[in-house]
Amino acid sequence: MPSPAKSNKSRIVVIGAGIGGLTAGALLAHRGYEVIILDQAIVPGGCASTFKRQGFTFDVGATQVAGLEPGGIHHRIFAELEIDLPASTPCDPACAVYLPGESKPINVWRSREKWQEERLRQFPGSQDFWKLLEDLFKASWAFQGRDPVLPPRNLWDLWQLTQAVRPGTLITLPYTFMTVGDALRGCGLESDRRLRTFLDLQLKLYSQVDAEETALLYAATALNVSQLPQGLFHLQGSMQVLSDLLVKALEQDGGKLLMRHTVESIQLKDGKPTGVVIRNQKNGEVWTQPADEIVANVTVQNLVQLLGENAPTGYTRRVEKLPQASGAFVVYLGVKQEAIPANCPPHLQFLYDEEGVIGENNSLFVSVSHPGDGRAPDGFATIIASSFVDPNPWWSGDYETMKQEYTEKAIAKLAQFFHLTPETITFQEAATPRTFARYTARDLGVVGGIGQRVPTFGPFGFANRTPIKHLWLVGDSTHPGEGTAGVSYSALTVVRQIEAQIM
Repeated sequence: MPSPAKSNKSRIVVIGAGIGGLTAGALLAHRGYEVIILDQAIVPGGCASTFKRQGFTFDVGATQVAGLEPGGIHHRIFAELEIDLPASTPCDPACAVYLPGESKPINVWRSREKWQEERLRQFPGSQDFWKLLEDLFKASWAFQGRDPVLPPRNLWDLWQLTQAVRPGTLITLPYTFMTVGDALRGCGLESDRRLRTFLDLQLKLYSQVDAEETALLYAATALNVSQLPQGLFHLQGSMQVLSDLLVKALEQDGGKLLMRHTVESIQLKDGKPTGVVIRNQKNGEVWTQPADEIVANVTVQNLVQLLGENAPTGYTRRVEKLPQASGAFVVYLGVKQEAIPANCPPHLQFLYDEEGVIGENNSLFVSVSHPGDGRAPDGFATIIASSFVDPNPWWSGDYETMKQEYTEKAIAKLAQFFHLTPETITFQEAATPRTFARYTARDLGVVGGIGQRVPTFGPFGFANRTPIKHLWLVGDSTHPGEGTAGVSYSALTVVRQIEAQIM
């Protein structure tokens, strides 16, 4: 329940109107704070926003939503904000995964029983591995549902963490430092190449790294959240609906959103944030917005840049030592409906070549619109295909040639499944890490967080509390990671922490 409105409102500036920033801002405004959200883009939503072309509506990055079920994070937040959840349909299967040389997919079904049958048929002898993941998921999900603060940075955080622990939580402790690769070896499955390939594909999508590096406790949730009573959802209209509803809630409670306003730096005085320097992109005007609290919905790399010489040395060094995060190459196609095979699932994943690194156009995650879902005119459909890439090469060399080569390669591979010809493709556009950097301001155009390795997951990751008091970090650099559900949980944690220190 929201807290009573404060008699002396704290002024809170939120940097970034991605889902994490919008959620934090809307909740804080609803709880009585004076909130202003600033973003340099044209529309809110960040990597979960939308753009329109020639009658087609394309989701920029995120195409699935978790947490809409009763008790899910979006359900909880929208209930507090007293707004209706967006219309949606469950994804079933959540994904149809095609391995190299195979014409029949591995379907990640919504029904837990049906998915169990599918995976045991697809991966004989893997029962112990999947049972371990299910047991860890049940304990972790119950623990997460009690709102722990990870990683804790003061006594209040530690108390919230302690309050969330139950005897059943202790099952996870022996696995805290394990990866999925460790679990496969423990179950005698280290030589099951087909299972490893499937896991690498799915985990790269959710954790940014493969099975050998992904923290086991994170994978347990990522690989089980698609099934009932949880599940993934496809929003009616577009992903933009989620942002629009949060903006509506923010403004109803007196909060402000300023788009096309770039935050150039965070100002400190005596080690405490005092405001942000803003540039209005429309007229070039620069001014300082004062603040009592600053919530940064940015990457941890961007946060260090905004602090400049005021960034704590140890914090900066930790950020600089992080492995390179992934960027994305995305192809957006508007096609005639005849290009889509009958009974095509809304989400598919393809691995085209077993050799080589997963990514760099070797694998594609594909989202396909369905008639009546608001993304394409009658008789047409949209196809969005993305591949993880190293962002660095996109900032040097012959950019346009590289972009064209990637586009042609992606379309050629998609044509192995879809009926793509010059006659069926009516619109095409591509996005690269440079595109994402331009529109989201994320450093190098990286997407999806910092990777859910053991050293950066949960208790070992970056905290919402930064080393600078009254400066907070939300988004996919923090627990529990990427996705609209993950960044919304991060936002809720920050709101609770701000409330606790001010009360």
